[in-house]
Amino acid sequence: MRWDRIGKRCVSAACCFLLAIGLCPAKASAAPEVSASAAAVVEVSTGRVLWSKNGGAAMTMASTTKILTALLTLEAGNLDEPFIVDSNAIMVEGSSMGLQKGDQVTLRTLACGMLLSSGNDAANAAAVRIAGSIPEFAVLMNERAAQLGMENSSFVTPSGLDAEGHYSTALDMAKLAAAALQNEDFREICSQTSMKVQFGSPPADRWLKNHNKLLESFDGCIGVKTGFTKLSGRCLVSAAERDGVAICCVTLKDPDDWLDHQKLLEWGFGQVEKVDLQADLSAVKVPVTGGVLKGVSVRQAEAASVVVPAGSGQFTQTLYLPQFAYAPVRAGDTLGEVRWYTGEGAERRLAASAPLIAEETSEIDPTLETPWRKRFFLWKLFS
Repeated sequence: MRWDRIGKRCVSAACCFLLAIGLCPAKASAAPEVSASAAAVVEVSTGRVLWSKNGGAAMTMASTTKILTALLTLEAGNLDEPFIVDSNAIMVEGSSMGLQKGDQVTLRTLACGMLLSSGNDAANAAAVRIAGSIPEFAVLMNERAAQLGMENSSFVTPSGLDAEGHYSTALDMAKLAAAALQNEDFREICSQTSMKVQFGSPPADRWLKNHNKLLESFDGCIGVKTGFTKLSGRCLVSAAERDGVAICCVTLKDPDDWLDHQKLLEWGFGQVEKVDLQADLSAVKVPVTGGVLKGVSVRQAEAASVVVPAGSGQFTQTLYLPQFAYAPVRAGDTLGEVRWYTGEGAERRLAASAPLIAEETSEIDPTLETPWRKRFFLWKLFS
């Protein structure tokens, strides 16, 4: 039995049960002083901005650009299909993964070359392979950025080399990193201190070393990307995860970025906490029409949690269940949903939800008179 089968008629008449979970708010601590010209600290799962400094200021962002280039590369498909790199694309200044004319690679290998070695050659090679040219790839970059809500960003180069009209903000780069970390391939690659890949003519094993020192110096670090040009200065996007909470930190033009990120990430973890949510279903039964059991208990089908400011979680639990269900109802059938909300009135927001399923089976009652059963099923068929 599915929720859409029984729920369309009963959402407006749902049985609602309320539960408030209140905690005394904790006093927020001030963010540490940092030397960055612009910075942002964001909780990844909700996108909640915990702190920013000139977070909306448009600035160049150097090779942190490759977060977007690598994400588009990993979203392009055919990641392990070998091809020969474009010889003109790889003729680019700056950091390199070591590509040469005639080398055979895959898009997955190029993504590794971008995120670990910060290869400008890898970024350009992927751009030409995917879009045919660097300008056409820049179009894709800006389209994807718009989809992610990066309203104050403009991309011109896939590598992050400085160019007129190439800029972003600390807050936009945090949005980008949070989205990229949802891609399993991206997350796997950017969290590695080193990786063995194959490329060349013919392809041979090569080791790539990640430039991100935080992977070895900060507990829970999972990425993301370094960057530097003379114009941009030192740029860094990092992320770390502890106890189910992920924090992203961005600094632009920061001469002391390693230390600043350690301080900001540690501070960020102190500002939020993960709360596990369990529905109160102790007195809940859904009536079953025409069933052996006249009612079935329900249970929460999956775990639910939400990340909230530390010590300030308050939720309203609402159960959406039908007034009754038709037999047969079988254990595991979805009967409704539990939702947890924060705030009240115009400020009410959905925090989390989980399906509610039947705990028991109630088959059709065989003692029902045959004519009644026929009318019942005809009514169900044509209603």
